[in-house]
Amino acid sequence: MKIDIYDATGKVKGSEDLNKTLFEAPINEDLMHRAVLLRLANARQPIAHTKTRGEVIMTTKKAFKQKGTGRARRGALSTNLLRGGGVTHGPRNNANYSKAMPKKERRAALFSSLSSQAKDKGIFGLESFAAKVPKTKDFISLLDKLPKGKKHLFVLAKKNEVFEKSCHNVTGVRTILASYLNPYDVLHSDQICFVQDAMKSLESTFLTTA
Repeated sequence: MKIDIYDATGKVKGSEDLNKTLFEAPINEDLMHRAVLLRLANARQPIAHTKTRGEVIMTTKKAFKQKGTGRARRGALSTNLLRGGGVTHGPRNNANYSKAMPKKERRAALFSSLSSQAKDKGIFGLESFAAKVPKTKDFISLLDKLPKGKKHLFVLAKKNEVFEKSCHNVTGVRTILASYLNPYDVLHSDQICFVQDAMKSLESTFLTTA
């Protein structure tokens, strides 16, 4: 499978063969779904929190005298039976939503998602970015000449301050290092662009036997 390689002016300069292990892997929808859930669950923060009856600040004064009223004896006002009291089985901010997934399955899910995007013609390469200083206008001009899509993901081999700052404020554009590429970001992009040596970095990171 081949992809188009664009130069710094946005013109197609040539093509490149994709690694079969990465981009022609079996497409496993269930595995990709689990990988996306893994990412969302591990990013979830337990914010909702309710107090138990032991944490509620409530007066300890008796609601009414114990005898002579004809009513049942009233205990603590912090009980969960009364308004303003503690909450029974409510959400707590120490909840753990994290999930785990074996390394081989995570890699298989990534290869599956990359293969799915390659099958849908959603991958291309960019030879370089000509700007020497961060300039959003130059990046937008280049983006208009690249394959169209609502969401673009640019994969970098290493930190590139000029490129990252140039596209930082552009709607629908994100950057990520090749070593951090994951199924969630791949599947939530219409077009994925590998900048310069990002493809080599991807292969060296995920095609190891360790």
